Amino acid sequence: MRASFERPKVKPPLHFDVTVEIPKGTKNKYEMDHHNGRIRLDRTLFTATAYPNDYGFIEGTLGQDGDPLDAMVLLPEATFPGALIECRAIGMFRMHDEMGGDDKVLCVPIADKRQESTRNLTDIPDLSLLEIEHFFTVYKDLEPGKSVEGAIWTGRAEAEAEILESWDRARGTSFENEFTPPPGGDAKDTIGGLHD
Repeated sequence: MRASFERPKVKPPLHFDVTVEIPKGTKNKYEMDHHNGRIRLDRTLFTATAYPNDYGFIEGTLGQDGDPLDAMVLLPEATFPGALIECRAIGMFRMHDEMGGDDKVLCVPIADKRQESTRNLTDIPDLSLLEIEHFFTVYKDLEPGKSVEGAIWTGRAEAEAEILESWDRARGTSFENEFTPPPGGDAKDTIGGLHD
């Protein structure tokens, strides 16, 4: 059952659900069809690159591009399209494409105890961040009419601020109700929930 929610006043760290659309290591670009709730193959990437991380969106948000806010999840192994992962943000890759702002929040899963000490971008090896940056700056290169520009990394505080703004942008839209509380929880447990 989907739940509508009212975001309480919160302080970091935020916990939120990410729906995986694209598993890491694939060239297939899948997208959630928000009209029927099913995963659809959008296209296969034209470049010789594959997604470096599981990729999807943060539930109940509306990004600047008119879609739910994008999220990348750091995992040792790929999951699958449709997987729901409770996460927290550690930073954000701010970028613009041919449609405008297209930010991507970098997250770690709450359930992965190896990631407990991963709090900020400084906890991620530089080469891993460069791999992500390289992917998102070249993955559309061979596609007619598509482009990427102005890509920079920002920290956890800016990522969390964008998540909160994206929840606010989703109010009154069809994306607001695309939120499923975790098992045994309710919206306040996850949306802005505090976990020390």
